[in-house]
Amino acid sequence: QVQLGESGGGLVQAGGSLRLSCAAPGRTFSPYLMGWFRQGPGKEREFVAAISWSGDSRHYADSVSGRFTISRENAKNTVYLQMNSLKPEDTALYYCAANTAYSGSYYYTQSTTYRYWGQGTQVTVSS
Repeated sequence: QVQLGESGGGLVQAGGSLRLSCAAPGRTFSPYLMGWFRQGPGKEREFVAAISWSGDSRHYADSVSGRFTISRENAKNTVYLQMNSLKPEDTALYYCAANTAYSGSYYYTQSTTYRYWGQGTQVTVSS
């Protein structure tokens, strides 16, 4: 069972920044698609951002577009989420997700597209 490992969460004031990282283990694990989802208090899990293997295809939720940037280092099997201009409504448990199979961009926002998940890292934004 492949387990992804997130890091970088924490407590930050509104307007601040955080950078989340997610490492996928093993040299034989080469995820085509990597993404981030989040689940806030009393809310359902929602899509945040996703990136294809080459990095040419990136998608963002409307709520984070222009503030968050997703990137990846394939040599390290690692995906990053740079979060700027954070708002209290960004408070959530952030999950990393990945899938080795090719997916069309239409499916990037759907949690069922991703086979592998991390356990989450907490991000708390104070007002």
